[in-house]
Amino acid sequence: MPKNKDALSRYRWLDERLRNKRVPHPSLDDLVEFVSEKMDKTIAVRTIQKDIEDMRNDPDLNYFAPIVYNRSTRKYQYEDENYSIGNVPIDEADLQGLEVAIGILEQFRSLPVIQRFEDAILKIAASVKMNRQDLENRGLIKFSRGSQYKGAELIPDIVDAIKNLEVIRIAYQTFDRTEPKEHWVEPYHLREYNHRFYLIGKSQKSRGGTVLTFALDRIVNHWPTNDKFDAKNFDDAAWFQNAIGITVAEGDPEEIVLSYTPLQGKYVKTQPMHPSQEILIDNEEECRVKLRIVVNHELVMLLLSSGARVKVLQPQHLADKIKQEAAAMLGRYP
Repeated sequence: MPKNKDALSRYRWLDERLRNKRVPHPSLDDLVEFVSEKMDKTIAVRTIQKDIEDMRNDPDLNYFAPIVYNRSTRKYQYEDENYSIGNVPIDEADLQGLEVAIGILEQFRSLPVIQRFEDAILKIAASVKMNRQDLENRGLIKFSRGSQYKGAELIPDIVDAIKNLEVIRIAYQTFDRTEPKEHWVEPYHLREYNHRFYLIGKSQKSRGGTVLTFALDRIVNHWPTNDKFDAKNFDDAAWFQNAIGITVAEGDPEEIVLSYTPLQGKYVKTQPMHPSQEILIDNEEECRVKLRIVVNHELVMLLLSSGARVKVLQPQHLADKIKQEAAAMLGRYP
């Protein structure tokens, strides 16, 4: 079972106290006092005893710390004086997770909150780099470099505009236009999807003040306006709850029924497409799932990526759309 942040902090403080050569071999009371002081709250004796047991034996932690207890002196120590939980090798999954997280953090080094911890981030990044290179040199694993988030440099200005309820003026270049179009946007929310960041806000110049989605990498210029807008109760969770991806289509969510091959169904079951996903049939012939979402571009692309391993059973207009796209693809191969 994954440990909470408090538990991980306690392990770190216990490790520090056990490695202290100036005041070696702490008693249980010493450990309780030390960890309580570092955590700035009272830690129960039983909690520390369980922490020690977990550090010794919990396979999820993978510490297997050689903590020994001397019954005559009632003191604890590491059997191996050079041991530290910080020396435990990072496995492949953990290393890849750190690599992704650090890659994302590096995109936002201009943000004040990131700058405050820049030294710590750089130290972790250096350690991860050494671990990754060591594994790659031994031919055990190869990591792809994280893609750069184009437009990430706009995030500080957009975040300030969202916090200050300030309208921003942007020049937005869509892929299907030859010239950028100007928008005066009430910015509500920033969201990442599929290696791109998006701004969700109301375009004041669009008909009816429609809430639109702008990819940051398509914003070719932006300017402050000093115009304020009224606070809007924009609930991003509610806005995206019936959609896959970033596009929220107009209209009510629909019941989508999909029939996957048994093998593809294994992937769909282990990585659901949407929280509304429900398994209807799961046998040797098919894995049939139901979702309640809006039909948008991201859903169509996701279904097309499964090729012949999925069939749309309903709604009919979505099945027709996939059929048309498949026929157009076939037509490109004479």
